[in-house]
Amino acid sequence: MAPIREMLAASPVNEQKWRVLRVLVESGPLEQKAIAAEACLLLPSLTRILQTMEADGLVSRESDLEDRRRSIVSVTAAGRAVIENHADQSNAILARLEDQFGKERLDDLLRLLDDLQHIDL
Repeated sequence: MAPIREMLAASPVNEQKWRVLRVLVESGPLEQKAIAAEACLLLPSLTRILQTMEADGLVSRESDLEDRRRSIVSVTAAGRAVIENHADQSNAILARLEDQFGKERLDDLLRLLDDLQHIDL
């Protein structure tokens, strides 16, 4: 994550907010528990992060029509702009990682980490 942190140093978002934005851009609107799982954040931490992100205009929240206790989070145009503004740098970081570690090994690692994330302890 060090290269990502360096990339975000001059950005309006930190690493955690970046992960939330990436999840929402890649997956579309999601319920908070799903965002927490995908962004590897604890739900109480995510709740605080989303409050700040909503105040900054990066995300919006709406009540779930089926269950008013839940909220659905969407990325806003401003949130998409943050991702787009860093797309070239982010892609370059991923390309360097693939070059140095190997695409196949990186794919294996990501698959294993995904498997590990879904283990119920």
